[in-house]
Amino acid sequence: MKAAVIVFPGSNCDRDVAVALEASMGAKPHMVWHRDTDLPAVDLIVVPGGFSYGDYLRCGAMAAHSPIMREVKARAAKGTRVLGICNGFQIITEAGLLPGVLMRNAQLKFICKDVFLKVENDRTDFCRYYRSGDVVRFPIAHAEGNYFVEPHTFREMEDNGQIAFRYCDRDGKVSADTNPNGSLGNVAGVYNSKFNVLGLMPHPERLAEDLLGGSDGKLMFDSLVEALS
Repeated sequence: MKAAVIVFPGSNCDRDVAVALEASMGAKPHMVWHRDTDLPAVDLIVVPGGFSYGDYLRCGAMAAHSPIMREVKARAAKGTRVLGICNGFQIITEAGLLPGVLMRNAQLKFICKDVFLKVENDRTDFCRYYRSGDVVRFPIAHAEGNYFVEPHTFREMEDNGQIAFRYCDRDGKVSADTNPNGSLGNVAGVYNSKFNVLGLMPHPERLAEDLLGGSDGKLMFDSLVEALS
């Protein structure tokens, strides 16, 4: 598998995800600057977390119009897998690769902690090493992770299996008490309708080896390597 990581001014998880990818792939990913207009031939594009453009205007709104995003959108349309993590989720949503928007957290505060997630759909290249119903632990670190989409679209997404992860407790119970940011339906991550694009607010790359305190996130990168190699 070959991968590329898009780097924006303000990205701060690009190295983290590059390290996680290399550990699973056995090779370094391409690091692509946001002002580039072309991408190498890759199987996976990762839009990492951080604070692109300092989160000015609206999180991800400026980065969504960076020159490289035209090519990211073109590759996604042809079936290339795209993974947007935290700010990357905001960017690819602003770019129209996923339905919905990411709004300010309900408490209007930045949240940084580990959370539990329930795997909702394991029938994708991103989650084949998980099982639907599994509970995993990933960190979150965001101020705008409150996912919203129109109710009729949300129902269609649920019916189509486009909900990837929901916030839950350690036993897998999904409730208002386990929702850290007010996200509609406790959503932590969603797929596009073709299941080649995944956006999620929690950071799998930050718990991708035991030395970091857990390796639940590594299974996502291993899943992609298994599917795309």
